[in-house]
Amino acid sequence: QVQLVESGGGLVQPGGSLRLSCAASGSILGINVMGWYRQAPGKQRELVADIPSGGSTNYADPVKGRFTISRDNAKNTVYLQMNSLKPEDTAVYYCNIEGKSTDSSGSDYYGDFWGQGTQVTVSS
Repeated sequence: QVQLVESGGGLVQPGGSLRLSCAASGSILGINVMGWYRQAPGKQRELVADIPSGGSTNYADPVKGRFTISRDNAKNTVYLQMNSLKPEDTAVYYCNIEGKSTDSSGSDYYGDFWGQGTQVTVSS
């Protein structure tokens, strides 16, 4: 019973910036890690960045120094600020939350929850 709604994707020229947002709602019992993944055509989904509840961050090598992940726990929202975008960043970006909720039977469930994906296209 967790829903993730993403926004902020679109078309941008190389060197431009975008800010993705992902807001979670529903029966959230606790959130550990919030993060972003991406999947380009013909390639596997890969981790872009994540941010544990303690506030530390992890970034994939291709985005280090260009992307910044942050979270607002009061709003159950995770953000991805993307600067100096490159054509190689073109992909569908998926929000991910690792945390505790309830499954269909009402029992506690700990696992991953995914957003619907938002398209980011970097092209001149």
